[in-house]
Amino acid sequence: MCRDCVKTEYPSRVRGNICLENGSYLMNYAGCVECKKKDFVLITNRATDEEDGEEIITYDHVCKNCHHVIARHEYTFSVVDDYQEYTMLCMLCGRAEDSISVLPDDPHLMNPLF
Repeated sequence: MCRDCVKTEYPSRVRGNICLENGSYLMNYAGCVECKKKDFVLITNRATDEEDGEEIITYDHVCKNCHHVIARHEYTFSVVDDYQEYTMLCMLCGRAEDSISVLPDDPHLMNPLF
């Protein structure tokens, strides 16, 4: 992973709860420190594992031109009680968490009657 290729290391993506399963946060990409070019970022070494009911997706962000590794991306998905839980951790894309109810009405968003 390369700190010099990103503008901000692990930017907080809490606002909007953005957890990327695929893709790259190009707004945080400063350019490749190795070849000095700012071009598209490729996704390589994508792997999907499942451990104890949790799906874990990992991949590398690499420079399109010289294949320098910019960052390692990790995304997790699990179902806990009545909620789908998502997390993301990546030097380029940032860190974020999200939780979505699987029920028609989210119990956390309901107003108490009394």
